[in-house]
Amino acid sequence: MTTQTLNSLSKASSAYLRSAMHQPIHWHEWGEDAFATAQRENKPILLDIGAVWCHWCHVMDRESYDNPEIAEIVNQRFIAVKVDRDERPDIDSRYQVAVSSISGQGGWPLTAFLTPDGKPFYGGTYFPPDDHYGRPSFKRVLLSIANAYHEKNDDVLEQAKMVEGAISHAESFAGKSGNFSPAVIEAIVKSALKMFDVQNGGFGSAPKFPHPAALDLLIDQYARSADEQLRNVFVTTLEKMARGGVYDQLAGGFHRYSVDERWIVPHFEKMCYDNSELLKNYVHAYQATGSEFFAAVARDIIRWMDEWLSDREHGGFYASQDADYSMDDDGDYFTWTLQEAQSVLTEEEARVACLHYDINEIGEMHHNPAKNVLYQRASLEEIGQRLSLPPEQIQTALQSAKNKMYAARLKRPTPYVDKTVYAGWNALCVSAYLEAAKVLSLDGAQHFALRSLDRILAEGWHAENGLRHVLAYSEANAQPRQIPGVLDDYAFTAVACLDAYEATADLSYFNFAKSIANAMVERFFDPVSGGFFDTGKASSDEKVLGVLGTRRKPFQDSPTPAGNSVAAIALLRLHAYTNDPELRQKADQTIEVLAGLAAQYGLFAATYGIAAVHLAHPHIQIVIVGNGELADRLYAAAVVPYSACKAVLKLASNEAVPQNLSPALAETIPQLPAVKEGKTVAVICSGFTCQPPISDPEELARMLHPLPLARH
Repeated sequence: MTTQTLNSLSKASSAYLRSAMHQPIHWHEWGEDAFATAQRENKPILLDIGAVWCHWCHVMDRESYDNPEIAEIVNQRFIAVKVDRDERPDIDSRYQVAVSSISGQGGWPLTAFLTPDGKPFYGGTYFPPDDHYGRPSFKRVLLSIANAYHEKNDDVLEQAKMVEGAISHAESFAGKSGNFSPAVIEAIVKSALKMFDVQNGGFGSAPKFPHPAALDLLIDQYARSADEQLRNVFVTTLEKMARGGVYDQLAGGFHRYSVDERWIVPHFEKMCYDNSELLKNYVHAYQATGSEFFAAVARDIIRWMDEWLSDREHGGFYASQDADYSMDDDGDYFTWTLQEAQSVLTEEEARVACLHYDINEIGEMHHNPAKNVLYQRASLEEIGQRLSLPPEQIQTALQSAKNKMYAARLKRPTPYVDKTVYAGWNALCVSAYLEAAKVLSLDGAQHFALRSLDRILAEGWHAENGLRHVLAYSEANAQPRQIPGVLDDYAFTAVACLDAYEATADLSYFNFAKSIANAMVERFFDPVSGGFFDTGKASSDEKVLGVLGTRRKPFQDSPTPAGNSVAAIALLRLHAYTNDPELRQKADQTIEVLAGLAAQYGLFAATYGIAAVHLAHPHIQIVIVGNGELADRLYAAAVVPYSACKAVLKLASNEAVPQNLSPALAETIPQLPAVKEGKTVAVICSGFTCQPPISDPEELARMLHPLPLARH
């Protein structure tokens, strides 16, 4: 297409939509215009949902949507609508359920066929241009669907009605709620243990995803029980992942998932939310085990996020880095031929690097067998024995090789970084950075996290209008869109504000957490059945398009933490600081919605399991009051053990006054004689009562370990 014939997506804001503006398809953005056109022309809608980071979306774009013959069929017989799943998770989630009910599978690209009013009647994911992979060609699908719509319209409408029923029943949980029991925590843990891959770590078989919430739940339960079986699961998984190709061995940071069970060949896209949640895992594993390996991986994830996914000027985290740099690429930026490695290294460096990273003439990539995915096959000790070299020399050669290979990689065409700033994903990153900063003493990470949170609050939050889903788009000239925040945005941001309050003892963050949580309850809470809907109810004058009127209550981690579970955690943490019974009641009602089914969700309800931990245990607050070295030592002792329910605040002696504290703490901490006398102490508070102050760091450490398991 010439610039004169760009399609309407040239006016879109989303990077994914704009990437298709050159295609010969007459694409529409999701909106009233597309649906009105479909109804006026009596044509079915072709709905494509994808993302800028999605490899198979690029493949289908190249093979089908760039194809003039296919474009002619689409333009003549359909109204084509393209949606960015990151920009519009509300649309994606509903049509994923629809297509899954039709074809038994979901994912991206999602290819759905809708009636002119947006009701889905057929769909799938990737369709090849020719009959292939056991799938019909896209051309054949298009022609069959177009003919069926006109020749068998009654059947199409009947199918659409059935699919609509499936959508309305999914995640409604009507009549499924039950009484909460802490036994659900054990049931979710058992589900994870059953799926554990003893040999390779992780859960299930290929393709293998990390499941960070499940790992965090296991770490919490290990910290309470010292059960070596739990320790083995998360230690094996986190070690195997960090040594595998799913981890970027040169730049740091994790790819989205592994196509094999050994974590070697990844899907190469890198998401901010995967890395934020895995960063928490490695920090928590370090707390639980003391392993410096986990601390090093955590710092390395931050190194990558700082370099690639951070807006250093304004604050904020970018969304993702693409898997590929072109339509014909498959991870070439990240992979190496033997000759490519040898060309930038000395002979000794090449010998060490090739043994360590398993770089050979034949690699792992199907599209180019000479390409190797870097993963740690041989340890430094094994390499030293094979090459008869001392460990220090091996370490020096390997570090030099890493630096040189990374420098050479930076000269290659680079996969696109989507610089869109999403409120909810940013909040996840803020929380992860604050957690790492607290445990690993990373002042720079804390500073950037707070700047990023301040940006969300300044640009994305308005007391009357609520949270925006998108703060800024990737393209500098893209028009900003006022897309309302969804439940995830509110829940994740409320939690990030609480994390910031605990990191700084700045009460303004606590007040923001309270305001955002109140808005979340007002907009999304179901006062009849409990729990939170993922979107607010449409106003009376707002036209509801397609199946967006379907209410859903997300409890399944997919792959970000489930909105309802995080909302419950936010409310329970706020309750611990306020003793407001309404907050506790709404959290109880939310957790009870899934109580009857959570065990069946197993691994995919792991964040629900963490919410259950918060409900089953009193939230422990350790308040350090004082100045100087002793205050630092008390803070360090308080931070060391991991518990999902533990919070640590540090106040200078002159700050321990009611106006600097949350309501519950304001009633207790300033009244303590030791605090009034200006002594440096640690105070453990739980269940709205505080124990006598402690001034010995070792005694504090003894009192915090181990924490009890839930009583059934």
